[in-house]
Amino acid sequence: MSDYVSPVYRVKSVPVDKVRANDYNPNKVAPPEMKLLELSIWEDGFTQPVVCYHDRENDEYIVVDGFHRYTIMKTSQRIFKREKGMLPIVVIDKELGERMASTIRHNRARGSHSVDLMSNIVTELLEMGKSDAWICRNIGMSADELLRLKQITGLASLFKDEDFSKSWEV
Repeated sequence: MSDYVSPVYRVKSVPVDKVRANDYNPNKVAPPEMKLLELSIWEDGFTQPVVCYHDRENDEYIVVDGFHRYTIMKTSQRIFKREKGMLPIVVIDKELGERMASTIRHNRARGSHSVDLMSNIVTELLEMGKSDAWICRNIGMSADELLRLKQITGLASLFKDEDFSKSWEV
């Protein structure tokens, strides 16, 4: 039996001022849905913690999943006041590439993405040295999706070090 404990069993309350957004989230929510989220949090409270990475050096928490719940806490005075400025979070301890993959997995399980922002993430992951296979496996993309994303972005750098079929040789 493993000693692993899922992060959800370690919810903690932190001042929202110690939390900051990541700079790679490709998920967008339209204003009507943000209003609905604000109402949901007002009526039901926070029913899910925000997933964060703890940056120990700066003693701040970086959002991995839950950016819109975090945003509501920062922008809704009534929720901020009721919650006394404290945000429920859970912490995962992963390097940046793994956190980016976690964000994508959480988002793709729920909604849609901006293609431009998704291509930025794929570019960053490739620049970190992540393989196409790693990207497909960890962010839930098929090889065809990844290829199309590379093609529509027109970024030659996304294709560097690729193995191509020799079928075009004479």
